[in-house]
Amino acid sequence: MNTYVVTLFILGAVILLTAWLPMALRRLPLSLPICCVAIGVLLAWSPLTPLPRMNPLDNGAITEHLTEFVVIVALMGAGLKIDRPLGLHRWATTWRLLGIAMPISIAAISFLGWQFLGLNAASALLLGAAVAPTDPVLAADIQVGPPKTGEEDDIRFALTSEAGLNDGLSFPFVLAAVALASAGDSPFGWTAHWFLFDVLWKLASGIAMGWIVGRVLGYFTFKLPKAGRIARTGDGLAALGFTCIAYGATEIVHGYGFVAVFVAALTLRNVERNSDFHGELHDFGEQIERMLTMVLLVCFGSVLAEGTLLAHVDWRIVTVAVVALAIVRPVAAWTSLIGCERPQAEKLIVSVFGIRGIGSIYYVAYASGHASFDKAEVVWATVFVIILISIVVHGIAVTPVMDWIDRRRGVDSDRPMETTEVGGSG
Repeated sequence: MNTYVVTLFILGAVILLTAWLPMALRRLPLSLPICCVAIGVLLAWSPLTPLPRMNPLDNGAITEHLTEFVVIVALMGAGLKIDRPLGLHRWATTWRLLGIAMPISIAAISFLGWQFLGLNAASALLLGAAVAPTDPVLAADIQVGPPKTGEEDDIRFALTSEAGLNDGLSFPFVLAAVALASAGDSPFGWTAHWFLFDVLWKLASGIAMGWIVGRVLGYFTFKLPKAGRIARTGDGLAALGFTCIAYGATEIVHGYGFVAVFVAALTLRNVERNSDFHGELHDFGEQIERMLTMVLLVCFGSVLAEGTLLAHVDWRIVTVAVVALAIVRPVAAWTSLIGCERPQAEKLIVSVFGIRGIGSIYYVAYASGHASFDKAEVVWATVFVIILISIVVHGIAVTPVMDWIDRRRGVDSDRPMETTEVGGSG
């Protein structure tokens, strides 16, 4: 049988399911990612085996670039659909989650890796840095709605904005793990360069380049004479161009492209907040993101079913995965929200729904391509187990939980929600 033809057939089926399943699963305690992982498992066990059942340990470069592209597309989409203007008080919950919850999570998960999995300092730090950030790719069911729809309550806003920024902000810790793994006989000689370049320069240039690119693209999109505006085309394909320009320009100057893409999207949105073209950009970006994500998740399921990676899983890895998702994230996020004037139920949902996904795979692939890590297979296996548990548990729970909180607040989850602001103007 022609494997190429079979692969095309399966790709077409997956893309069609990507379009149809969200409607079919709307009221069911299931999610599209769960279905795609299951499809990948079934394909790996089928006699056709059209998928390349690749162990990411042996195909790090492919894994890195595929996941990288999906993440930046998701970040652009997340930034475009946030209606709330940037502000110190308006984004208070986000700053708490980024500044308090994420460092606590990195430290706690790194400790678990060192203490229970026997990882050395570099590998433990890589595990913590890769797993601590929430994912902008797999959290669509709990993120804000499209631009200008009003579907932006505080829970959805907090989780969307956190996922948009913490991918970039965890990168310094990934680079610290790379430096530590490469340090050799000088275990602390890297710290000055890391702080000055990997923290200060890369973060500052990522924010600055994101703002500059967003302003420039915003001018060409909304402010040129009407006949020459990009917005006049009505072509959502521009979102992909915006994403690649923001990411590429920032990486050229050695900044954090993830940060730049999200900041560029926020900036572009603020240049002209009321244009219908934002909806076109968001819709196209969402379609591309969903298609690529589902293809990756089918491959994820295939890798799991093939068994090479999961052969390293034992009770310790499962325990660390469960503790990271069920204890570390909720406790860290709840701690960060102490003093935040929100209902306890809303803070609990924000604390629990820290979905892990494609971004974690990217970080481990990136780090593995830049340094040699002790027990790398254990890090990979732990990350895969954490993602699998997160996809299943969060995917099953998200619909009933969000329906419950919407009913409690007197909001019809089938209708657009009014935007609420935290703490006044910023």
